[in-house]
Amino acid sequence: MNTISSVGKAKAVIRELDKAIVGKDNVLIKALLAVLAGGHILMEDIPGVGKTTMAVALSQALGLDYNRVQFTPDVLPSDVTGFSIYDKNSGEMRYQKGAILCNLFLADELNRATSRTQSALLQAMEEGEVTVDNRTYPLPQPFVVIATQNPAGAKGTQLLPDSQMDRFMIRLSMGYPAHDDEVEILRRRNMGPGRQELARIVTREELLHIREEVESVYVKDSVLDYIVTLCEKTRKDPRILQGASPRASLALSSLARATAWIQGRDYVLPRDIRFVFSDCIEHRLLWPAELSDRSTQSAVLEELFSSVPAPAIH
Repeated sequence: MNTISSVGKAKAVIRELDKAIVGKDNVLIKALLAVLAGGHILMEDIPGVGKTTMAVALSQALGLDYNRVQFTPDVLPSDVTGFSIYDKNSGEMRYQKGAILCNLFLADELNRATSRTQSALLQAMEEGEVTVDNRTYPLPQPFVVIATQNPAGAKGTQLLPDSQMDRFMIRLSMGYPAHDDEVEILRRRNMGPGRQELARIVTREELLHIREEVESVYVKDSVLDYIVTLCEKTRKDPRILQGASPRASLALSSLARATAWIQGRDYVLPRDIRFVFSDCIEHRLLWPAELSDRSTQSAVLEELFSSVPAPAIH
């Protein structure tokens, strides 16, 4: 692995994203990790904190074709996956592409859609293809879904089912900006248009190559055992109704590889797992009502993580 190019590319992407998003480097880095690891991202936050801006910025910096659907109860599955229409010139049915036929698909306020429309995303997210009228169409590669979900209790919304939550590699929240960062946001808006075109740092072909490099990052057997032990802890903890699935273990391993890659290493260390553990695992768990608060859940996971000794890497 060329450590200079991997670290340099990652830093260049984050610097470019900083032109659009102020003071949220930790969120931007983790979103980039998910893209490099080949996963999908769930943004769970209040409106107006920059979720859509981040998705557009990522698509520009990574050279990805971008589509967005604002989900409401009347959005149909065919609006997402596409539909067949009769072509009178050829006398045949012709496939009309849906919005999801792109590299980066923003499913905005996905929890406002009906369960039928939400399920239209599942095959695309898991298999990289859509099926319309018994014909299967591959999605462009790379393919990333960034979905936003309003907090529980917002009018007209319902939480995504756990089976769909589990398909997101990582869940992130932008949160309110710090005081000085919000001042900087206002200053930038006063200086010109609110959204600027960002430079493309990598091409789609380069991103696919980077994904191959990420997949080749070495994970020692003791580290794999560490990952599985952490996930098993969530299954055995009496405070958690449903623990992390094997899909969570795979996602955690992939994110750890990506974390190692952006630091210029071709092997995973336990600290790579710590960096992404909570964001990768917390949204996949089922919690009792008395532990519905996000901060309480994070504290439980931190306690759980700390109870597992990290393997020594020589």
